[in-house]
Amino acid sequence: MSSSPPSSGRGSGAWAVVLASSIGQFLVVLDVSVVNVALPSMRDGLSLSGSALQWVVNAYALTFAGFLLLGGRAADLFGRKPVYLAGLGLFTAASLAGGLAQDAEMLIVARAVQGIGAAVLAPVTLSLLTSTFPEGPARTRAIATWAAVGTAGGAAGGLVGGLLTDLLSWRWVLLINVPVGVLVVAVVVLGLRERHEKTGRRGLDLPGAALVTSGVAALAYGIGRTESHSWGSAQVLVPLVGGLLALAAFVAVEARTAEPLVPLRLFRLRAVAAGNVVTFVAMTGAFAMWYFLSLYMQNVLGYSAVRAGVSFLPHTAGVIVGSKAAPRLMARFGIRAMVAVGGVVATAGFGWQGLVLNADGTFLGTILGPGILMAGGIGLLMTPLTDAATTGAAAREAGVVAGLVNTSRQIGGALGLAVLGAVAVGATAAQGAEPTEEQLADGYAAAYLVAAALTAASVLLVGLLPRTGGTRQARTGAPPEVPPEVPPEAPPEVPAEAPSAAADAVINTAG
Repeated sequence: MSSSPPSSGRGSGAWAVVLASSIGQFLVVLDVSVVNVALPSMRDGLSLSGSALQWVVNAYALTFAGFLLLGGRAADLFGRKPVYLAGLGLFTAASLAGGLAQDAEMLIVARAVQGIGAAVLAPVTLSLLTSTFPEGPARTRAIATWAAVGTAGGAAGGLVGGLLTDLLSWRWVLLINVPVGVLVVAVVVLGLRERHEKTGRRGLDLPGAALVTSGVAALAYGIGRTESHSWGSAQVLVPLVGGLLALAAFVAVEARTAEPLVPLRLFRLRAVAAGNVVTFVAMTGAFAMWYFLSLYMQNVLGYSAVRAGVSFLPHTAGVIVGSKAAPRLMARFGIRAMVAVGGVVATAGFGWQGLVLNADGTFLGTILGPGILMAGGIGLLMTPLTDAATTGAAAREAGVVAGLVNTSRQIGGALGLAVLGAVAVGATAAQGAEPTEEQLADGYAAAYLVAAALTAASVLLVGLLPRTGGTRQARTGAPPEVPPEVPPEAPPEVPAEAPSAAADAVINTAG
């Protein structure tokens, strides 16, 4: 499958691709942080139980994680424009249903369908760019814009959600997606041109899709259960083991089918294998920035949802500045060096945040400085990491590799938040009593120190990334050195959402 891009990446068609890709990713990333802020109001408005409120978060996260690979492969087979429109249409319709929900069941089902729409939409947002822009500076700049806008969605969610909930109602954190979705559909229909090559392979690998969807969803569910159960409990082990068995069966099916959902030969490419590993490890710590800091500001410092959202604006600026500065720095120092630099800066920010967090903190003395380092480091990290893994991607398989990296991000983030949540709970030393503000601050501080260690571990893995297509391509625009017998490399993606492992903690603390 292939687009009909301008070779330079310029013109109204290219502009429409960047706009559609960035807004689509922004919506997917924004959605969880927006909803988390509104959870207490949802509970009061619909009289939701604690378990029902947990499923408002989990239903989205599980279907999102489970359908990513299927969404990516569908884009490769049937064309990115129609699959983009299908995913966005499903996401928008489910948002409308959720905003109008009258009971817990309707809200949870709507969130599950919304997650499926997001899983179809998310891989397409990046593969649209990689199949439209040729390798070189134009693609790097497009990816930087996509990364900045998408990652900023995570930081903006608290502010947007707080404003909508306080000024209107919790329903508008879902209903706001409807006018935005309609507008983006119009942009895509009118401005996006795509020429889809018929490959003769239009059948989806349904057995593989069922196995990988159930396997990834079971893993995400098992990781999410660690918030309320020990790692050795049946509630955690059964879904984790079941998920691993389903994924093992998926690999066996993919090795034998003529039209696999994920061609296993992709993992022989160093960029695909290394890109997924580094992304997985980096994400185990990265999501802590917004999650624990939001809890700290509201539960320890007593900030309102709106004030907490405003306090994240420097973080948003840091992500955008880091993402937009990365292409110029990559051209001078190379991709691997910039991934390492971004990881080191983010590690320093996490460590600083863990050392200064306390019950008497202030915005200027406790939040601003570490936040700029964390956000700027993540911005510097994600653009070169994305560019490294997309270099040489075959257009016909760009979607499935984007789905792979999204899955790595989702599972890495879920596992990281589960571990960090357990660290935070253990460090409060509340011994069953309601934790004090000092104990909460100690727990969040411990989580940030562990996040620093996890991010540092991702820096140590930078050497796994290939040199081919990195500095040379960034400087000259020359094609990557890919062996002719294997298909070229492929794309990762930017954050999807705060995973389901955080659900119980959000419910218990936000209320």
